[in-house]
Amino acid sequence: MKLAEAQDAFFAARRTRKDSPHTTVAYRRDLASINDELADLVQCPATELTFEDVTPTALRAAFGRFADSHAKSSISRAWSTWNQFFTFCVVDGLLAGNPIGAVARPTVPRATPKPLRGEQTPEELLTAIAAGARKSRDPWPERDLLVIALGLVAGLRSTEMRELQRSSIVGRPGDQRLHVRGKGSRERSVPIERPLESVVEAYLVSCRARFPHLRPGDNTPLLLTPQGEPMGRGALEYLVKCCYRWAGIHDRVPSGASLHALRHTFATRLAEDGANAVEIMTLLGHATLTTSQNYIEATGRERRAAAASNRTYRALDGLAGPEK
Repeated sequence: MKLAEAQDAFFAARRTRKDSPHTTVAYRRDLASINDELADLVQCPATELTFEDVTPTALRAAFGRFADSHAKSSISRAWSTWNQFFTFCVVDGLLAGNPIGAVARPTVPRATPKPLRGEQTPEELLTAIAAGARKSRDPWPERDLLVIALGLVAGLRSTEMRELQRSSIVGRPGDQRLHVRGKGSRERSVPIERPLESVVEAYLVSCRARFPHLRPGDNTPLLLTPQGEPMGRGALEYLVKCCYRWAGIHDRVPSGASLHALRHTFATRLAEDGANAVEIMTLLGHATLTTSQNYIEATGRERRAAAASNRTYRALDGLAGPEK
């Protein structure tokens, strides 16, 4: 069997896992990148590669060439993808053993949260956007405020926001929640309080005023463009960046975070206010406790409390008198 055929079978076998489109695209990209390096090494088209071409020496060389132009995180992700592919091949009897052990996997530092900097920054951002700080040809402060709020008080990812429908808001007034489909098609329910309910209602009222002929149904996207179309990824990212700039807090957004900084701020504040890792994992839709634990460790709250409990502090207290 050719390598390309085995990779098609690998993706067919993963259909029952309900991978998100983004995950599938990333896996295909990782496989294709190493396929291209292998094909260049053995001087044949990538579509003609066979398992005989994937020797430990060739695999090491292919990953080595890939590493010359990619970051550690990308190499690690590609290694993981190929490991899963080879494991599938072993289970299906296409390979006697997994050859990925021939390739050293780089150690990637654990990702750290990137919340907005500044204790009052979230409040400043919300206040500025509600007041119409974002300037545009067709200002829509109700929609902008909802987007920022969905990140800051519901912790939604970009894809999760864009996939929200009118029917995603369930429950009676005063006891509503968001039904969210997250990574890996994992579903979760995020409770929302009256302030966010009011923001949603104000937005829906503005929608009716803007689009009087629109007859929304349960499957109508919640977030719309000024033209009444579903918001795309680029439009949502651009909106959030504009909100930062017009609110005057763009210098307090960690590099590379953008919209995700809102989600990180939500999680960090949960940890600072005493939420445990399980609660954070449930509200943010994390796959493992490890990711949720990062937010607790980043706050240093528990470590500071542990250090403060050292009874020697009681003896030290008062020994350093006021300066004279």
